[in-house]
Parts: sequence; C-alpha cells; structure tokens
Amino acid sequence: MRRAVAFTLSACILLAGCNSRADDGTVSIAVIGEQGALFDSDMRLAYAGQLTREATTEGLVSIDAQGEVVPAIAERWIVTDDGLSFIFRLRGSDWTNGEPITANSVRQALLRNIRDLRGTSLGLDLAKIDEIRAMTARVIEIRLKSPMPEFLQLLSQPELGLRRVGSGVGPFTLEREGEAALLTAVPPQARGLPEQPDWADQVLAVRVRAMAAPAAVEAFSNGEVEAVVNGRISSLPLADTGPLSRGTVRLDAALGVFGLSFSNARGLLASAERREALSMAIDRSTLLQPFNVAGWIPTTRIVSPALPGAPSLLAERWFGQSLDQRRATAASRINAWTASGGSNTLQILLPEGPGSDILLSELADDFSVIGVTLERAENAEAADLVLVDRLARYASPRWFLNQFNCDLSQPLCSPDADVLIDQSLDAATVGEATTLLAEAEGALTAAEAFIPLGAPIRWSLVRGGLDGFSENQWARHPLFPFAIAPIS
Repeated sequence: MRRAVAFTLSACILLAGCNSRADDGTVSIAVIGEQGALFDSDMRLAYAGQLTREATTEGLVSIDAQGEVVPAIAERWIVTDDGLSFIFRLRGSDWTNGEPITANSVRQALLRNIRDLRGTSLGLDLAKIDEIRAMTARVIEIRLKSPMPEFLQLLSQPELGLRRVGSGVGPFTLEREGEAALLTAVPPQARGLPEQPDWADQVLAVRVRAMAAPAAVEAFSNGEVEAVVNGRISSLPLADTGPLSRGTVRLDAALGVFGLSFSNARGLLASAERREALSMAIDRSTLLQPFNVAGWIPTTRIVSPALPGAPSLLAERWFGQSLDQRRATAASRINAWTASGGSNTLQILLPEGPGSDILLSELADDFSVIGVTLERAENAEAADLVLVDRLARYASPRWFLNQFNCDLSQPLCSPDADVLIDQSLDAATVGEATTLLAEAEGALTAAEAFIPLGAPIRWSLVRGGLDGFSENQWARHPLFPFAIAPIS
C-alpha cells in the first residue's frame, strides 16, 4: 500500500535546500498532533509523546527505522527453547542520577510500568508476563505464562521505557524550546557503548514540533521542516503537494484497526441485527477510491487478515453473498425498525480534516441505500458512531481483540470473548492459543461491537536527501535514525 508523488532529480535541484544540511545543524521534524503532546509525562501517550518518550527513555529493546527490534538498555538476549523465558544482558551504563543500571533497578522500573498501565489495552497485552527476576547484577529474566513470539515487539513500546526517579536514559537528551523539543544525541560512551571518534561530526540535533496537519504541510512546503509524520486519512488530501513537491508522500502498509465503534446501544443500535445491517451496507471495495490509495485491503474482520505468521481460522463475513444481497437483508431490518416508529438517523464523530469529509460522504451514501441517514456529530456526547483509527503494537490477534475488552469500559463488548482471551494466556502452545483467539474473535463478531473497514492509513512527507526514514508495518518512525543518518 504505497502512494507517492513523483519528483525528478532535476526538479529537486531547482528547489533550494533539497539536499542540504540545516543551517543550524539540526533536522526539523513536524509530527501531526496537538501542541504539548511532545511533553506528556503520563502513560497514555499520543503519537507525538511516544516519539519523545522513546527518544529520551530507552527500554530493554527498541526499534529501528525499519521497525525491527534492536538492543537498547539490553545489549543482547536469548530466548529459551520453550519460548517462555527471555533473558537479557544489560549494557554497562548509568541512570541519569549516576547510579548504575542494574537488573534489580530495571526489574523495579518494569514492574512500575506494568502497574501504571493497568486499565489500558497495553496493560492487557502485558498480562502475558508471569515473573520478572534479577538473575545477576546485569542479567534479568522475564518469564511468560505461555509462548509469545511477538514479545520483543511488545517490549519495544515507548511506554515501556525504563525510568529511575522519574527520569530515563535515552539516545537523546531533550531541551524544551517553547512548543518545540530540541533533541541532542548522547555520546556512545555515555550510554555504555564503545566510544566513536568524531562522534559530534557524525550526528545532527533533531528539532521536533507537534502541529495541526495544515500547518505541518505548509511548514514542509516552505522548507521549514524536512519531514512530516503521523498523517492520517483525515488529512490525507493535504499531502498531495503537487508534482514539484520538495519531498515524497510515503505511506506505511500499517497493521491496526480502522473502523466504526458504537458509542451507545440505544434506539437503532440496541439490536445486534441492526448493528450488523450497518456493516453489511458498506461497500468496502470502493470506500477509499476517492483517496487514490493503491493496494489498500478492506476487511470485514476485527483481526487483520494481513497478520504475518498468524493463520486465521475465520473467513471474511457474508461469504457468497453479493453486496446487493447484503443490502437487501440490511434494508429489511432497518425498514422494520422505522415502521415501528424508530429513528433512522445516526450521528458519527470524525476528526477534523478534508479526508474525514470524504469518508463521511462515502459512508452516508452507503447507509442511505438501506434507509439510514448519517450525519456528523458536533461532539462526542452526541455521537452514536466513532471512527477508530489505531496502530497495532505487535502482530497477534490478541492485540486486536484487546482493543474491545470489557475492562476498557466499552459501550459494547463481549464477556465471552474476554474469557477466551484470558484462557489463551495459559495455552500450552501457540496453536492452542491461536484457536482460542479465533473463537474469541467469533464471539466478539457475534456481539456486533465493531464495524471493521480495513487497515489504518498513515502518511508522511519526507524531503529528498533525508535519510533515517523507512516505511514499516508499525508506522513508527523513531527520531534517532534522523540524527545518525545526516542529510547528504
């Protein structure tokens, strides 16, 4: 799933600054998000806060620009043959207060993170952990309740960065400049790594600002920033900056959930059959055609069919039925409801942006075919439907299902699905866990608690000549690679 605005080398040369280092020795990055999110200190982080958290507060492992797990505070690790034990050897470095980073202090920091994440979907993901044990001064073991091949990816999440006395150690230090964050790379020897000659000449500082999408695109067009990250479908039309763009539109083939959740179970939405009718009415094959996104794969399933290495026991819904057949069934259910005096109007909450306007038009057209009027909600309190647009943390059905757990105060959920997910935590084999999770998906689907549409859309703008950026399935773009891969 990739869409690019092409530009030639000759066009690049015509545009000043296309391949030059910033005058002040920094790379400037704009992240689409709310101002102030860069400096969030709690455990419920927006994308901007995740970027600065992982930049300044390393965990045992991290990810690189390609989305692959790499060493961080742990310099290496082994996994036991049964897949239950992950044993990490820590590098020889210190906390910011000068105390050595030991297995016991890391254990305490991990346990604190797990405690602070209770009540979140990430906290549910961490339920796989059975025990954390300091084996020696620099060796720590994390033991799981059952095998989890994706555990290292889970452990790389920014919220699992390790802090001591409220402060972590990272590849960067952060200095606040108004609403911007200036990140300066920490020398390798200060991180317990071998010293590198001429380090200061090999790295750049990174200046990050959180901005609304229109302002971020304008800053990119004006040459004020070298990259824009965290674009979503709501702002995708803004990314088409024309054939003489100074950069390239880059799309991640991301894993995650993208669809509609229900804010209530009243009126038309009180019936699972009528909620299903809404899902049946949507023509997913044409839903994103106005965005000209090639390769986007729609789905009727809660768990992404694109999960690597996770074969599914479930097929797409309504197999063998044409769209017209589905809509005829859906219309009969809605007609029965309105004939009894029920309202056929629903309100949907969408983020601001031209992409949301397009999406609303497409959904409203589909719903109108079955006799439902869809309008934009002015606020969350008025909404019946809400767009869910969320990136996966790791490639397992359990992540997808945990997004709809009853413990997260969902308006609609399935207690039966939650029981099956809990049982999967103690499954003896990956195959047994897969079967239980497939049954959980079936139970959640039967509850009609969510209308899946397909994969999330994430776009970035990246200046020609800027290294350190790569598309990946997590749509995570860490800041450190921008510093260690300077503009040529």
